[in-house]
Amino acid sequence: QVQVVESGGGLVQPGGSLRLSCIVSGSIFSTYVASWYRQAPGKQRELVAAIGSGGIPSVVNSMKGRFTISRINANNTVYLQMSSLQPADTAVYYCNARTFSGGVQNYWGQGTQVTVSS
Repeated sequence: QVQVVESGGGLVQPGGSLRLSCIVSGSIFSTYVASWYRQAPGKQRELVAAIGSGGIPSVVNSMKGRFTISRINANNTVYLQMSSLQPADTAVYYCNARTFSGGVQNYWGQGTQVTVSS
């Protein structure tokens, strides 16, 4: 049973930083593609960043330079470092772990709320 648990959300002032963490347990994390998505109120869930099993990161263009994704396979953890946060970044942030073994399987966490406000 794969479990995905996010942490690190909270309230931050505009211009501030946060680091989100996601622990994936119950499988061989190093073989998974890990991604961060976010969903703002009234909007669709959108991709923020992804990192492959080989550790190559990719960040959505609109967030490049502010957001960084990384992973430590030994800790079964993927991180999202966010800086220069703006109110438009307010959303629930979700971690996704995807495997292609035996077909595509997606595992989601429960989400962590990030609120950017003064």
